[in-house]
Amino acid sequence: MIDLKQGVLAAAMMLAAAMASGHQAYAEPCEPETFEAAKYVVCTLEGGKADLRLFWKGADGAPYRTFSSLAEALRTEGKTLVLAVNAGMYRADFSPMGLYVENATELKPANTTETGGAPGQVPNFYKKPSGVFFLGEAGAGILPTDEFLTRALKVRFATQSGPMLVIAGKLNPIFIFASTDRTRRSGVGVCADGVVRFAISEDRVNFHDFARLFRDRLQCADALFLDGGRGVGLYYPALGRNDWSWHGGYGPIFGLVE
Repeated sequence: MIDLKQGVLAAAMMLAAAMASGHQAYAEPCEPETFEAAKYVVCTLEGGKADLRLFWKGADGAPYRTFSSLAEALRTEGKTLVLAVNAGMYRADFSPMGLYVENATELKPANTTETGGAPGQVPNFYKKPSGVFFLGEAGAGILPTDEFLTRALKVRFATQSGPMLVIAGKLNPIFIFASTDRTRRSGVGVCADGVVRFAISEDRVNFHDFARLFRDRLQCADALFLDGGRGVGLYYPALGRNDWSWHGGYGPIFGLVE
């Protein structure tokens, strides 16, 4: 009788532990983070296991623009939008500024335009080098745009943005230590074992500090800036977040689907 009770208790404890472990591994990808007194939300997705996708237009051919409209579209398919992040800079019509690949189809070509002028006057997208985040058979990656185009990789999803924050473990050399150019910023990094990490700053930070968050705290060998200021956005109901872009909506969107 005692052995039976012990066996039942042990089984119950193992089941509870397994359920807790599974919940923690998937249901809580986003958490608050503080780095050098600046506050962030960091979302971590395990490489090869999370259903991360890119979205731009709905079935009617119009851009989703809001996280809520994307969540509703997925809901009609019996799916859940777990989290979403602005996937890069976009034009006034909400079209991507550069390369955009969705479901292995290139919907926008790479943007290799060069803009001259003083560094502070060059729009962020055109600061060198820009980069491409992509998802393919081998998982996630980030490469400078020129290198990505040279390799001619076959990918399922890709979005171009700029500038690169971290390149092969080194900070982008154009960034200035203690720069006064501070605003809210968002970015994505590919880290050890193919883990993908998104970071959204809650405070105003400069590029140098934001890049060091990815390299020094999040341990990402490559990271790409996505957007700043009023274009920063996060959808994560578990933290009560469903941000709105004051540009009138978002263009391309990263979405974690369940």
